[in-house]
Parts: sequence; structure tokens; C-alpha cells
Amino acid sequence: MALPLPVIPPESDEFHLAPHRIKRCTFRRLINVELGAQRVYDVECLFPDRKIPIPLGDLEAATPICNACIAPHIFRPDED
Repeated sequence: MALPLPVIPPESDEFHLAPHRIKRCTFRRLINVELGAQRVYDVECLFPDRKIPIPLGDLEAATPICNACIAPHIFRPDED
């Protein structure tokens, strides 16, 4: 009779999914903010006329706002 092999749980650091990313938009502006060794970006929305930017905060704060946007034809074709 064959004995079952022991199941070793995977290390949590090796097998985690990447965080949900922000949709690629033709009206969004990312601004690199210098904070030492960290990569931090501020996000501005230029919809609809690209004249007056609307600040959305950092990338983490802007992700749910941008992903919930339903404005027609602003996302790149590979995102629809």
C-alpha cells in the first residue's frame, strides 16, 4: 500500500499574488515624488479637457478611484 506524501505548506513570501494594478488611462498623469529610496507617485486626472489637473493623491489612493471610472473611451484598448 502506498503512503501519501506529506504536504508541506508553501512559504507565504514565495507564493503571493501581485496587488491589483491601476488601469492604464490616457488622461492620467503620474508624478514621481522623491522620497529617499522609495518609489512614490502622485496621480492627477486630466479628464475631460487636459487643462486643469484634478489631484487624486498617491498611487495607492488613486487606484480605486481610477478603476471605478466609467468615462467612455479613456482607457487604453488593451485594458477594456
